Amino acid sequence: MNLHHVVIVGAGAIGTYLVRELHAMYPHVHLSCIERVEMLEAARARLVPIAGAQVEVMSSLEALKDAPDLAVECGGHAAVSAHGEVCLARGMDVLIASVGALADQALFARLQAAAQTHAQKLLIPAGAVAGMDGLAAARLAGLTRVRYTSRKLPLAWKGTHAETLIDLNAVSTPTEFMRCDAREAATRFPQNANVAATIALAGVGFEATEVSLNADPTAQGNTHLIEAEGAFGSMRIELRNKPFADNPKTSMLAGLSLLRVIRNRAEAIQI
Repeated sequence: MNLHHVVIVGAGAIGTYLVRELHAMYPHVHLSCIERVEMLEAARARLVPIAGAQVEVMSSLEALKDAPDLAVECGGHAAVSAHGEVCLARGMDVLIASVGALADQALFARLQAAAQTHAQKLLIPAGAVAGMDGLAAARLAGLTRVRYTSRKLPLAWKGTHAETLIDLNAVSTPTEFMRCDAREAATRFPQNANVAATIALAGVGFEATEVSLNADPTAQGNTHLIEAEGAFGSMRIELRNKPFADNPKTSMLAGLSLLRVIRNRAEAIQI
């Protein structure tokens, strides 16, 4: 399909990256960006020099002059709840960066119902991991087990629920501090929520997806390991992600994954 107008919800590091890349790739595409009132002027100061008249920055969806083809959420879990249903009801497909928000069963049910009612699509990117196409395909023949293992440096778990489970300062060897399902992982560890939720949605669901969280002083960045077994055979996918330049808490692959989904809507050949 042709791409004429994209609205990006959230003008942080990822939102700014998408404006820059989309403007360079598709200068004919109109870009809108929704940001909180108190951050509006700062967002304009960042985005207008990038895309000029091709981007407009506003504080609400109501200010949009026409209906975009696609809404891209880059504003965190609260943005999914605040804007997801509204965008679907206004005839937009919605691409969600904060997939962890879908661990909230009530929110997921509302978004699913809105997408069905208004004949729109809720798009789930692979995000910081890979192989979700293979995992989702394998699910069609039946999966018997899906396991996700996260390894980070002990300091990377500071300020999280991990501090109540383990003495992070004393970790000297790779240590598993929590084993749970994907819903609990997404709920207790929001910084891991997107990956755990994406794997769960592509595979066997939140409750059946096994999660192992580890503090590892030998870890080279944030490491994600996905293992799956089923009628198709077995797979093992491991990633060592580099951080996003403008936001070290986000992996570079997360922004690239969103851009790939958007490009697939504009290009004649989709991969």
